[in-house]
Amino acid sequence: MIFSTIDDLRKSIEGIVDLEDNRVTILDESRLREELVDYLAYSMALSTDEKVREAATWIIRRVGAALGIMPASIQPLYEAMGKESVSGFTVPAINLRGIAFHSAQAVFRAALAMDAAAILFEIARSEIGYTSQKPAEYTAAVTAAAIKTGYRGPLFIQGDHFQINAKKYRNDPSTELEAVKQLIREAIPGGFYNIDIDASTLVDLSKGSIKEQQRDNFAITADMTQLIRNLEPQGVTITVGGEIGEVGSKNTTVEEFEIFMEGYLEELGKNASAGPVTGISKISIQTGTTHGGVPLPDGSIATVKIDFDTLESISQIARSKYGLAGAVQHGASTLPEEAFDRFPATGTAEIHLATGFQNIIYDSPHFPESLKNRIYDYIRSELKGEKKENDTEEQFIYKTRKKGFGRFKKELWHLDTRVLEAIGTELEDRFKLLFGKLEIGGTKETVHQIVQPVDVPPPTPDSLIS
Repeated sequence: MIFSTIDDLRKSIEGIVDLEDNRVTILDESRLREELVDYLAYSMALSTDEKVREAATWIIRRVGAALGIMPASIQPLYEAMGKESVSGFTVPAINLRGIAFHSAQAVFRAALAMDAAAILFEIARSEIGYTSQKPAEYTAAVTAAAIKTGYRGPLFIQGDHFQINAKKYRNDPSTELEAVKQLIREAIPGGFYNIDIDASTLVDLSKGSIKEQQRDNFAITADMTQLIRNLEPQGVTITVGGEIGEVGSKNTTVEEFEIFMEGYLEELGKNASAGPVTGISKISIQTGTTHGGVPLPDGSIATVKIDFDTLESISQIARSKYGLAGAVQHGASTLPEEAFDRFPATGTAEIHLATGFQNIIYDSPHFPESLKNRIYDYIRSELKGEKKENDTEEQFIYKTRKKGFGRFKKELWHLDTRVLEAIGTELEDRFKLLFGKLEIGGTKETVHQIVQPVDVPPPTPDSLIS
């Protein structure tokens, strides 16, 4: 399922996709969906030939565009939510850490069954590294999944937690900031038209005033916003998110939010001579959750209490005072099912979901025990330095097994078809449940009316230039 050379790729697309003058024309959509898109996706992700990977990625993107499937910014929808002309649902932002092409198909099958389209696919700065999925690859995997399932419309691809590492920042601020800026420069051409900046790691609660506590946070968020505006393609307003309270730390207050926003807008205003700068459209806050949940000594997950009052009050003020879509809830995928109904009811704009889907993959009764043992052995031997002193074996494995997705990427993508289909069905069932509780069923018509994607063709790889 992986092309060895560019010549192999060119021969395989004959009669299905035409690349005359480097423009893509679909000749046989049935064969494209049934066979070619699989070959392209696997080659894009796993080929050892860089030219093959680049060519497969480009063809997937251009075939998607020909079918009306292309990256888009969710900004117009969030602006409508800020004006309260659209409401009643919470947008799920889904992190696909492993077998992204197959996992995304489960998302799209659930979406098609429910006429849902208000969905973000995202990957964080840290996940890009340990899952071995660069932005261009992630976008192509999601696009290929949409082609495969027959999904049509805008794809909201998001850079999640483009985060400033506090320790690295303290040691060398300019180098750490440049690393995040370089990621932004890579992500935007890769189709990431939604980016969450996270400088909340730099909030210093030892400072005397809230403004001084938040200063580095809002100043850096404003600086990154300006960079994004300078880089965004013509006709695209990239959605930018900010973050106040680092997830896993103390809960956010309304006062912190308002002071952050005033400082942030003041910083953006310093560039007013060049014209107004579009600011953030949403704000991530801390309400009591932790990324991945809190594993207990036996490996089970502790029950947490979410501060829904804070979510509701900050979301309301975000809309009425600043025109934002509302507040964003992180670290929610391991919450009990009954909690999800409350997010739309409190006006939460967006909710981030990751570890729960990872758990479905690893804990599926269909997942090969032999491969799981190999992954866990790798974690025990190669990542033992990450084990905390008080961690039990179960806690350590639970918190670290996410890093198996990159190291064993090839083995995971090459799981038996029946295994992938069974895991895909489990994921699909979970997505349907969550989409129902988050009230995004039926959002297709609204999204397609409000969001008009702009086709931004990526540069044609040299290997495909006639």
